Amino acid sequence: MTFKTHLVAGFSLLVGAVAACSDPATPPAEDSTAEAQSVLTIYSSRHYDSDKELFAMFEQETGARLDVREAGASQLLETLRAEGDQSPADVVIAADAGSLWRFQEAGLTQPLISDSLNGLVPANYRDPDAHWYGVARRLRGIAYDPNRWTPEDLAYWDRLATEDKAGEICVRSSSNIYNLSLMSELIDRYGAEAAQSWATSIVANMARSPQGGDTDQIRAIAAGECSIAIVNHYYWIRLGASETEADQAVAAATSFLLPQFEEGSGSHVNITGIGLTKTADDPALAEQFITFLLTESGQSYLTRDTKELPLLDTTPLPDGVEKVPAFVASDTQLGLYGENQAEAQRLFDLAGWN
Repeated sequence: MTFKTHLVAGFSLLVGAVAACSDPATPPAEDSTAEAQSVLTIYSSRHYDSDKELFAMFEQETGARLDVREAGASQLLETLRAEGDQSPADVVIAADAGSLWRFQEAGLTQPLISDSLNGLVPANYRDPDAHWYGVARRLRGIAYDPNRWTPEDLAYWDRLATEDKAGEICVRSSSNIYNLSLMSELIDRYGAEAAQSWATSIVANMARSPQGGDTDQIRAIAAGECSIAIVNHYYWIRLGASETEADQAVAAATSFLLPQFEEGSGSHVNITGIGLTKTADDPALAEQFITFLLTESGQSYLTRDTKELPLLDTTPLPDGVEKVPAFVASDTQLGLYGENQAEAQRLFDLAGWN
C-alpha cells in the first residue's frame, strides 16, 4: 500500500468501533475491511473536454481514481520544483518534446522502463532514457495565401529565407517552445551557422514583429497583413471546424502545407507526451494509464478536440485532420529538441528574432 492509497472505509470503521463501545448491547460489526482505491495524480497542461471523458473511461475500466490538476507547462514545472519531494504528482502531460525535456532536465522525472510501451511508441517519439513517451503527434508547418504562393514555392524550410518573401511572414516569438523545437531540428539538419543564417533571413522577411499565438498568425493572412505564417497544423484545422463563420472564412482563405528540410528529409513532427515524475510511487499504475492512452479508444479521445494526429497510424484521424496534406515524418529523435534548445534560443537572439 502506498502513501497515496486511500482507504475508502476507514472512517466508517472508526465510527463503528465508537458505537460498539458506547452500547454494550450492540453486537460487534462484521469484518468489512474495504478494498483500497489507487489514485494517480496527473499534472496536465491540456484542458479539453475529450480528456475528461477519456479519464472517466479509465476510472470506470480500472477502478482507480485520477486526480487531475491543469495548468500551463511552465507553471506545472515551477509547481513541481516548489513541491519538491512532497509533490503528489505521479505523471505530467505536456505538449512538445522540448517542454518534456525541461521537466527531465530539472530532475523532476524518472525513467519508466517498459518493454510494452517501447513496443507501442516508435523510438524517435520517446526519450532514450525512458523519462517520457509520446502519445499524440503535432506538425509544425506553413499556412499561406494560395492566391500568392504555390506549394512548390514553400516546399522546403529554406524557401522562407529567399528575398521574394520579404515582408510576407508572420510568426510568434522565438521563445515559444514550438519555434525552439523547430529551430533545434534546423540546427541538427543544417548546422548552427546555416540555421542562424536562416533565422536572420526570416527576421528580414517578417511582415511585423512577432506577436500573438499561432491562430493570430493565420488570421493575419486572411486580413492581408502577411501571406505566410509558421504554425502548428491543428490551429488551422480548428479554425475550419469552428462554429464561428468568421473563423471558417479565415480557414477557407488560407491553405496549409508541411515543408521538408531537404529532399527526402521528411517534415518536422512533435508530440504531446507524458512522463513519470520523480515522486511517483506507483509506476505500474502510471504504465497502465499510458498504455490506455495508446489504445484505439484512448487515441481517439486524446486527439478528438485537439485535432492532433494519433501516435498510432491504425487510429482513425479526428474530423477535419484529413485536410492536412500527405507527408513523410522526419525520423529525428525528438530528444534533440531539448538538447539543442539553449543553442536554438542563442541563435534566435543573434538573428534578432524577438
